Amino acid sequence: MINKKTIGRLETIALPDLGIEDLQVRVDTGAKTSSLHVDNICKFKKGGKLWVKFDIHPDVHNVKTIVNCSAPISDIRKIKSSNGTSEQRYVITTPITLGSDTWPIEITLTDRSDMNYLMLFGREAIGSRFLVDPSGVFLNS
Repeated sequence: MINKKTIGRLETIALPDLGIEDLQVRVDTGAKTSSLHVDNICKFKKGGKLWVKFDIHPDVHNVKTIVNCSAPISDIRKIKSSNGTSEQRYVITTPITLGSDTWPIEITLTDRSDMNYLMLFGREAIGSRFLVDPSGVFLNS
């Protein structure tokens, strides 16, 4: 068996291309794609390609801190949320850093304001890199 790093149900990640250095995420093996809470989503064209700009409040306890972000749209998908409703979401591909590892992941952009964590870290992003210990927190952060 290949030795894999173990992550807990909560981890701290960075999204360097979006200017996010310290974001607590909920690891969710039930979610296929990772999702990120954003505000003020606006689609625009840049160099003939569709982009999206949006705001992130990386500190859930300080909503006055706002990071303005933009990224090319890699897809638009119909996503079924945990409450059973479907919605169209923009998908971006961006690097993520967890512990000493950095790799690109897909993230859907949505309103998660009614959730406890700003981002769900889904199983496509986890891939074959990690084992998940649901009893642990911040095991690889």
